[in-house]
Amino acid sequence: MRNIKLTIEYDGKDFNGWQKQPNKLNIQGTIEQAIKNITGEEVELNASGRTDAGVHALGQVANFKTNSEIPIEKFAIAINSNLKKSIIIKKAEEVDERFHSRLNCKRKTYRYIINNSPYGTAIYRYLETHIPQKLNIEKMKKAIKYFEGEHDFKAFKASGTSNKNSVRIIYNTKIYEKDDRIIIELTGNGFLYNMVRIIAGTLVEVGLEKIEPSKIEDIIKEGKRENAGKTLPPNGLYLVNVEYV
Repeated sequence: MRNIKLTIEYDGKDFNGWQKQPNKLNIQGTIEQAIKNITGEEVELNASGRTDAGVHALGQVANFKTNSEIPIEKFAIAINSNLKKSIIIKKAEEVDERFHSRLNCKRKTYRYIINNSPYGTAIYRYLETHIPQKLNIEKMKKAIKYFEGEHDFKAFKASGTSNKNSVRIIYNTKIYEKDDRIIIELTGNGFLYNMVRIIAGTLVEVGLEKIEPSKIEDIIKEGKRENAGKTLPPNGLYLVNVEYV
């Protein structure tokens, strides 16, 4: 039995998220069907984590077990030939049988893209979130640093989330401008449901000068969802990469 690790890129616009569900187009089921087409096997694809409907990935990681003898260098090409153009297998690797894409994950990096031009974009409207009001990026840069370190992120998870433990570590944060876009990046040991989208929404409130940067520390400590910003839409969110060492 071989254990195959896939690195996957996808445009989440047309999918109802990663997780397999009946009667809804999803990324996991689409890739599993492509693998079945080339190997004849029903496989279980384990991802590093689920992404929601409309969320994109540049470097999602998943693994599956197979008895197929397809050479590893041909696996990605074979799967891609059976996939929609909105999903690409960037790499296929044979790994240790004990490797599990979710359980062995050490760090993830997410990116959120905000189009901060007055008029937005027609071409990239499903790949970023448009906020026409001018944002104060210098204040946003100050605010984002308060998220670094180990904190209870209870205020930054969707209400009704089942996670009992909301303590996470954010190793690195970054926010920068590129043309009319503001790009937010967070690297952590894990993220709660909607956590990145709520952090991004809170930073937008800072950029609109509705929340002072120093207030972020209090919002984290108080742990109340209503004190943080709105949950931004999924189309601006990307899973950039997953690290295992």
